Amino acid sequence: MATDPMKSVIIGIETRDQAKARLNAALADKPQGSFISFVSIDLMWKMLTPKRWEIIRAMTGAGPLSIREVARRVSRDVKAVHGDVTALIQAGVINKTDEGKVHFPYDRVHVEFELEAA
Repeated sequence: MATDPMKSVIIGIETRDQAKARLNAALADKPQGSFISFVSIDLMWKMLTPKRWEIIRAMTGAGPLSIREVARRVSRDVKAVHGDVTALIQAGVINKTDEGKVHFPYDRVHVEFELEAA
């Protein structure tokens, strides 16, 4: 019995031109993989705080979870986790199911960005 390959996502920094080029390639039927992109490293770190990384780590490969279960997995208060989960949903990092659970649909995360001289 064949198993599904691991679903991976790349989280990183991407300019509008880079995102547009990737979109055009996808429209030309060239596989692009899964990406979560930010326009700057500052914006990425502002959104992906250490506490939110804990949530992403706890949700990776876990399937849909209740917010209460996410809070239990990261040993944090439900209200605080709810605030972080809401921010991650609004940023498009995680999804909310029709049943009201939250889902990070990936088994593996790769973070990619470059630092250049100012």
